[in-house]
Amino acid sequence: MSDTDEGGDAEDEEDDESGVELGEGPAVEGEPVARVASRLTWPAERSAVREQEGGATVRTPDGPTDLDAILAASDVPLFEDRSEFLAAVEDVIGRGPVATE
Repeated sequence: MSDTDEGGDAEDEEDDESGVELGEGPAVEGEPVARVASRLTWPAERSAVREQEGGATVRTPDGPTDLDAILAASDVPLFEDRSEFLAAVEDVIGRGPVATE
């Protein structure tokens, strides 16, 4: 046992206490569009994104929506980077709080 192993228990207890507790409201269907964007590589053609992630259901202000339908409504053929993709999706779905019911 080394000297650095002795303080480990206190850190573990702090980590357990610092977690965020989830609310008791209704579950939100779908996943954040940012999570989908994190799985992609850039630049990305719209057709490649639809093929790779089109089946994903994302959270929108109007409720869960298939990414394929969102991308079909977009006229951007190539997303140069993550922020361009997120902006194009936001242009279609809008911006606002996610519906919970």
